Order: sequence, then C-alpha cells, then structure tokens
Amino acid sequence: MNNLKRIDPRRPFTITADGLRRITLGMTAVAGSTELAAHGSTTGSAHREHAKPRRTTATPQRVLLVAAHADRGALDDHARQTLAAAALIADGATEVVLLVFGEFGGDAAALGADKLIELPMFDRRVFAPMDELNALAACVAAYAPAHIFLPDNANGDGDLGRRYAAAANASVATHVVEIDAAHVAAYIQTNTAFASRALPEVVLLAPNAVDPKLPFVGAGERVVWRFDGEPASSKDIVRDLGIEEIDAAQLALEEADFIVSAGNGVSDVPAFERLAATLGAAIGASRVAVDDGKFTRDKQIGATGKTVEASVYIAFGISGAVQHLQGIKDCRHVIAVNLDASAPIAKRANLTVIADAQETISALNEAAAAARSARGTGAALLNSTSVAEGALA
Repeated sequence: MNNLKRIDPRRPFTITADGLRRITLGMTAVAGSTELAAHGSTTGSAHREHAKPRRTTATPQRVLLVAAHADRGALDDHARQTLAAAALIADGATEVVLLVFGEFGGDAAALGADKLIELPMFDRRVFAPMDELNALAACVAAYAPAHIFLPDNANGDGDLGRRYAAAANASVATHVVEIDAAHVAAYIQTNTAFASRALPEVVLLAPNAVDPKLPFVGAGERVVWRFDGEPASSKDIVRDLGIEEIDAAQLALEEADFIVSAGNGVSDVPAFERLAATLGAAIGASRVAVDDGKFTRDKQIGATGKTVEASVYIAFGISGAVQHLQGIKDCRHVIAVNLDASAPIAKRANLTVIADAQETISALNEAAAAARSARGTGAALLNSTSVAEGALA
C-alpha cells in the first residue's frame, strides 16, 4: 500500500461512503451492525470501477458550506477530508458549497462539491485574518448554510473558523474526530475522555476522521462571486510583517515542507548537503546514518526520531525500516532512490528510482551546475528544482 496511516485505536469510528466504520484487529465493523467484512473490502468496489454518479440532482433546500485554504492551487489531504465529510452528510436536498481561499485548479466535482467559489486574492503567504473573516461572513450571508466545515489545522483554517464562531456567536466544535449527520465527537480532558454533541453551526474537523474517497461526484459548478467588502487591513487591525526567508537547513524537520533524507547508501555527505541547498530542502537522515556519525541526532527521522509531514520527501539510500516508515507516514509524496526494488521504502513510495543513491546525487548536482552555467546563476536557482525533477524522471 502507498498510504500507510496509523489508526488511533481509541477512535470509535471513521465516516466512509458506507457509513460509520470501526477498525479493529484487521476487521471492519459497520456501526449499528454485527456484520463483519475483511479489512479493506468495500461493498462499492465494483461500483467505483464505473463512472461515478452525481450525488444529487434535486433542487437544493439547504446548504453546507466548506471553507479551506488552497496550497499551490490544490487542497491538501485534510481539506479534502473536510469536504468529503460535508458531502457524505448531505442528503438529496442539500447542496455542498466549497469556498477556497487562494487559487484552485483542482476538480471540485470529484471532491464532492456542488458549487465552487474561488477567492484568488487571498494568497496563503499573506496574513490577512480579518479580510478572510469578512469574506467568510459575506459568503455565509449569501448562502445561509446550515453548517460550516473547516479543517482544524494551523495553516489558517482553524484560526478562521474560531474567529468566525466568536464573531457570529455561533455554536462550534473543535478537534472533531467523529462526525455524522446527527452528531460530532471529540476527545477531552487531555484525550482521556470522549464527548459528543449535536452537529453545531461550525465544525472544525481533525485529520483522518473521514475517508475522502467518494462513490459519487458533485455538480462542480464554478460560481463567479465577488467579495467587495472593505479590507480590514486598511484599518490597521492586523499588520502583516511578511515572511522571513531562512535557510531550509535551519528549519525544524517537523515544519519542513520539502525534505531530502540520507541513509546508509549515502557516502558523500558534502555532495548530499549541496544538493539539499540547491533544492531548498531541509535535511533528514535515517537512524543508521545518524549512528554512523554522518548526521546529528536532531536530523533523525523515525519512531525514535522526528515525525514529519512534508509535501515532498526524497529518501536517498534508505531501505525503510518500520520505525522510519512510521516517521514519514503523513508525508504527501515520497520519492525513494534505492538499488533494491523490493526494499520496504519502495512499497511506501509514490515513485521509486532504482539507482545508486550516490550516483544519483552526483548526477543531480552536475545537472544543477550545468543549468547555472547555461542560464546564469540567478535563473538556475529559480529553476533548480525543475532540473532535479527532470533528472529523476
């Protein structure tokens, strides 16, 4: 499997297209039923091989609104799970509206949305919480949704949901780990107790509470909607100090979005570090590489080191022990460079390059150097990542 997710054993259910499901000891039990099926089997597997039907074609009587920030033109896993939650809860007379802060080039229909509202003026790199709050409030006023869903994250969505709930005096549930059409539930008392309540006006969903795979599609209608509200930033309520550029090597691995990691197959550490600097990536390492003294202990990734959530993780010469795989379980795209096609890391990777790690690093450094010579240092630095990706391909 390419998607190794660690299931929280205390979480009672996860909502899927087949309803609430409990996952225990490799078996799947449907909530409210004694029928068991082998883990991984789905009643709709044959159905999903065909074109997916529209979730509903009825005239909408109510609206569910999902708001999320886009990341480089797409929604991340957490945002897609939140949209799927609304789509799974919606009945035949309910319309699911997706409000995206930033540019969005994905397929809203495939993600379960019936209408898409895109606000490209809200760049994720710009901190404008009051402007976003006003835009969300204006959208709520226009569509009067019964419930509003946002991912409960640290990338702006969780903050926006809390700001809106406070400003509108709306009922809210945060860190929601279980949800259906009637209730939500979350951990309380430092995760030692479990509390549930009726579905509130604002739902902030925790990661992995919903299976984003849907057996249907939405209408996917793109709506032209203008937000003409007065920018709050002009009133000096919040002042954006901008983003400070730092060396990726100084970034904490837990916060890094792009990581290159070295294992036992990397012998030339300076060459590996040059490649990381060229790509603008943070540096990680396996436990073997750290134990050999090639890297400091704070670079170790795995169950006994750091757990990372990078969008791109490139593993050079790492076989992929189970402890290391635990450390990268939440990475979005994993690329492995390894001579052994049957190594455990290859089963986790989205792309595996069967090659010597050190030779690949040298080839990428040479490609970057050639690009600098041909195009000039400034242009090459802007395109070095593309060059590296082309060499890997």
